[in-house]
Amino acid sequence: MHYPTLEDVVGNTPLVRLKRITAGRGNTLLAKLEGNNPAGSVKDRPALSMLNEAEARGDIAPGDTLIEATSGNTGIALAMAAAIKGYRMVLIMPESASSERKQAMAAYGAKLILASKEGGMEEARDLAEGMIARGEGKPLNQFANHDNPLAHYRTTGPEIWQQTQGQVTHFVSSMGTTGTIMGVSRFLKEQNPEVQIVGLQPADGASIAGIRRWPEAYLPSIFEAQRVDVTLDIGQLEAEEHMRRLAREEGILAGVSSGGSLAGALRIAEQVENATIVFVVCDRGDRYLSTGLFAPEV
Repeated sequence: MHYPTLEDVVGNTPLVRLKRITAGRGNTLLAKLEGNNPAGSVKDRPALSMLNEAEARGDIAPGDTLIEATSGNTGIALAMAAAIKGYRMVLIMPESASSERKQAMAAYGAKLILASKEGGMEEARDLAEGMIARGEGKPLNQFANHDNPLAHYRTTGPEIWQQTQGQVTHFVSSMGTTGTIMGVSRFLKEQNPEVQIVGLQPADGASIAGIRRWPEAYLPSIFEAQRVDVTLDIGQLEAEEHMRRLAREEGILAGVSSGGSLAGALRIAEQVENATIVFVVCDRGDRYLSTGLFAPEV
């Protein structure tokens, strides 16, 4: 009998219809529950894709040290993938990341290096590049690695198409590395060019884990602007409010960027009729409990 390994159960996540948060106008809101992946986020997909494809090319081999800058979920997913496959993983992240994220990475055996809160992901990326230049490990570089969107072209996009029986009209996703939206957009547009791809970026002053507005010099090279039809700015309080709504009205405990995705989906729903709107619930909310964002309202 063939039993699956942990690697085999990444992906094929549920797509569920919201019941209490409704859009009206004949629209259907569908949440893609990526927190159901083994390490708890959508990033499990590209993490394994980047390691598997690099191994297939002969770029890396078990026992190597891998270095990656991450704001959290990719780091947890890479730490898991490295544990499965036998790599040493060095992760560089802003010190502002939640304690649950840091502890999860360490639990998988990864070494953590913290960049300053002020320097953020840009500083983390610069530190990673310096270590790689000094020969301290091999890069994966999710921001420029086409095996990142490839994972979503091969899995996430086809799953959404199959789960909606080709009825999806809008796909709403946060933009961080942009791997998810690039890969899904490519697949869905090949099936139906009319599908609208909606990307989310933070409004001015917002700091939402997983959603970024990159300075031009740091824009991920995997990003292709023509693959996104609509870009929405999501505010900090808006994302946090909708994150709490997901938990309290739908029983979906997720992170702040997922709240932003719901907010974006509802904005789209105000403008259309009889649409099937899919949005990405990027991760689980249990890795944000220490932040106090779910604290009871007073």
